[in-house]
Amino acid sequence: MTRALPEGISVRALRGAALESALDDVARLRIAVFRDWPYLYDGSLDYEREYLSTYRDSPGALLVGAFFGDVLVGASTSTPMEDHAGEFAAPMQGRGVPLERILYGAESVLLPEYRGKGIGHRFFDLREDHARALGRTHVAFCSVMRPADHPLRPASYRTNDAFWQGRGYAPLPGAVAEFSWKDLGQEGETVKPLQFWMREI
Repeated sequence: MTRALPEGISVRALRGAALESALDDVARLRIAVFRDWPYLYDGSLDYEREYLSTYRDSPGALLVGAFFGDVLVGASTSTPMEDHAGEFAAPMQGRGVPLERILYGAESVLLPEYRGKGIGHRFFDLREDHARALGRTHVAFCSVMRPADHPLRPASYRTNDAFWQGRGYAPLPGAVAEFSWKDLGQEGETVKPLQFWMREI
């Protein structure tokens, strides 16, 4: 049974014009949430607008928005795998599942004060519903891999692995993407490895 969300919070699937009108708010959320461990992302609104144009331009894109009242407090994005950046599609080639059968869940971001309230499950539910509606058989996403001894790793940090495994996802051995961004406190971009997770729906 789906867990009821707290009063004032709603989670909605957005496409087309509704998706496009929310992209600046998604950009601000990404910058805020991805500053924290493990992404340490030093983002800019200009870069975000260019990056998020993928969702504006893909007919199969989905934005799941979490709202407190009318304020966007969380977002989960998806596109057909073949519509996303080549850096992410390439590691999935030759894995036994054609790209045209995979929905790529690009990111899920949620402000800290709204975590642990069932919103993450709603993100996955609506993402997987969208994949089925597109005739996709698999959903995949990836997460950054950081060294266990990284100096900025918080002592209290817990991964999302148990949550993802509980949703039926598992890491794909050897399926690692590489993507570059600028870490907080660094002079320029560096390449980061990202591990793919996938499940059949």
